[in-house]
Amino acid sequence: MTTRRVARVLIDSPLPQLDRLFDYEVPDELVSAVTPGVRVRVPLRTAGRLVDAYVIEVDEADAAGRPLSRVDSVISTVAVLPPGLYALARRAADRAAGSASDILRLAIPKRMVRAEKTWLAAGPVTAPVVADADVAWSADVLATFPGLAEALLDGERLALDAPPHPVTLASGETVGAWAQLLAAAAVRTLAAGRSAVLVVPDHRDQGQLEQALAARVPAGALVRDDARRSGPERYASYLRVLTDQPCIVVGNRSTVYAPVHAPGLVAIWDDGDPLLAEPLSPGVHARDAALVRQELDGAALLFAGHTRTTDVERLVAIGWVRDVPARRRTSPRVVLSATREGEAQGARVPSSAFAAAREGLAAGPVLVQVSRPGYAPVLVCADCRTPARCPHCAGPLRARRPGAVPECAVCGRNAPAWKCANCESTRLRMASAGSERTADELGRAFPNTRVIVADGVHPVTHVDAKPALVIATRGAEPIAAGGYRAVVLLDGDRMLMADDLRIGESCLRWWSNAAALAAPGAPVHLVSVTGAVARALATWTQAAYARTELAERAPLHMPPVVRVATVDGSTEAVRTCLDTLRADVPTLTDEAILGPVSTEAGARAVVRFDYGLGRAVAESLRSAVVADALRARRSAKGRPGPARATLRVRVDVPDLDL
Repeated sequence: MTTRRVARVLIDSPLPQLDRLFDYEVPDELVSAVTPGVRVRVPLRTAGRLVDAYVIEVDEADAAGRPLSRVDSVISTVAVLPPGLYALARRAADRAAGSASDILRLAIPKRMVRAEKTWLAAGPVTAPVVADADVAWSADVLATFPGLAEALLDGERLALDAPPHPVTLASGETVGAWAQLLAAAAVRTLAAGRSAVLVVPDHRDQGQLEQALAARVPAGALVRDDARRSGPERYASYLRVLTDQPCIVVGNRSTVYAPVHAPGLVAIWDDGDPLLAEPLSPGVHARDAALVRQELDGAALLFAGHTRTTDVERLVAIGWVRDVPARRRTSPRVVLSATREGEAQGARVPSSAFAAAREGLAAGPVLVQVSRPGYAPVLVCADCRTPARCPHCAGPLRARRPGAVPECAVCGRNAPAWKCANCESTRLRMASAGSERTADELGRAFPNTRVIVADGVHPVTHVDAKPALVIATRGAEPIAAGGYRAVVLLDGDRMLMADDLRIGESCLRWWSNAAALAAPGAPVHLVSVTGAVARALATWTQAAYARTELAERAPLHMPPVVRVATVDGSTEAVRTCLDTLRADVPTLTDEAILGPVSTEAGARAVVRFDYGLGRAVAESLRSAVVADALRARRSAKGRPGPARATLRVRVDVPDLDL
């Protein structure tokens, strides 16, 4: 009996109904080229066109079986989709009720022909050899946490509170102590013949890690992976990762999927940073993807940060992740500053913080953290204090400089003839000070002092050790050579007023990351903030704060105590999805489903469920999305334009406000 070669492929398409394997016959002339992991082009019968796909499996089947369409061509003979990456993408997508192709689109760069030819012509990669001196250096750095080096080699799941204060490298550059710690863990892993994947939120953190690794890693073993690189550079780096030699990969959230050879460590720095939450479908957080990967690969998993998120603390509490304490506790000198008797009430910078800044400037740079960029990000009516709104789109008005015509922060239009909708006054008042206004005010208070503004408009990554006032927005603080001689944290009370379930966690993270930039012994002043968050910063007990937050959320069934999914779409589609969910998961109580409620787009519902029901809930939601997409396609037959589905599902929403 004759047989034929059959390729099972995953079509690269965002359509949910195509998120499964399809069988295609392999023509005789392509048998040698069609292998697992390569990109091919196949006909899509329902659309009558050719589409890209990944070959997942190749098998033999009876030639007398059902007729199959044939593979049209092979895009490249390079196997860009290893079995481990497909398994990770499939598992992560199923957990999030999404499509595996959406995750692979994030993990695998677009093919660049010239870069591929150059790489193939370069020949095999030599095995990296770590110098004995670098191995000894890594062991010395890791000794700060007893048992950490051994736990990394044993493939454990770990969480640790990174040491504060910057450190000076042998090259003379200054980086955070956390960067040196993660670099040492990666060097230790590479010396053992295994690969390390280091995931950080942004290019600032990535730059510090690369500086810490530059002199410790053999040439070619450090791979940079981020979207700021050109397409050919990203693709060439990806081809290096695919080789059979270990390496260290440093990058942002999608780096967690890097298909390295012999994975030995996946490290996530500052997992509470919103930049690690993937905004594109299916929205898998880098932390969750790392947990799935650890189960599949058995590599060590390390969560590190100056604070502890409630998500990681929950894993520590159930014993899934082990907490690694430091040999000796170190913390910044935090002072809770408030207005003293005799001072003007509501003074933005109390006398104690002002004095600390003045003393710090005598020795070096001083950091002042503010909540917002710009000059006056919020304007209000000078008479009745009603927020000033744009007459065109009702967006908030702001001012770029003193006496400037107010402009809308949403549509950008000027409002020269603004009039208050409440009292018809035409006078405006600045309700808050941004980074530029703060720099202006403090520049007058400290004459003949260099003032540096660091925010999204004025990016600054490093400052020297000379005296300077550095006014930075949260998350944009530059590294100072030798550390800041004083740190003043302003606008903390405004930050805590944000309407967000995790605002306490976020504020503690912003302040802790800024405080960790201080030189050893330098004062850190938190202005006009009291309560549990301020106490956690002052005592440097962020993990205890996370435990308290977790305990308070448990009786309220708030994440991360439970998982949460949102269902958006037309009212009919949302109700149908919820009915299907109740039938598929009968143990789901009525209290677990909130809504649906009416929205501008139709309706929205929130589903809260225990982790044990995660697979069943995700499968039910996914099937509802596929069914809705098929209904939309059938109803759109004969109409111009593509079919429009009406149902959208998001699991584990990072910024859900309950």
